Amino acid sequence: MNDLKNTQFFQVASGPQIQARDILEIVFLALKEKGYNPVNQIVGYIMSGDPTYITSHNGARSLIMKVERDELVEEMLKSYIEHHSWE
Repeated sequence: MNDLKNTQFFQVASGPQIQARDILEIVFLALKEKGYNPVNQIVGYIMSGDPTYITSHNGARSLIMKVERDELVEEMLKSYIEHHSWE
């Protein structure tokens, strides 16, 4: 047994973090698979913060709630700017 007077150090390795871009793609596909209009549903979620706009299919609802809504908007705007070669 180690010296009980010293504090032991315990570290848990974190797994890979999923990016906002990946979450948007997963959510988009899940909404599409369930027959929803993904753009309308994602906009509804971002504007209201109400997670019921997002289907729970394939874990989409729990995934999208892991990212702040402003991060989702930022990711979409960056993608739009890149796609239109504004930079």
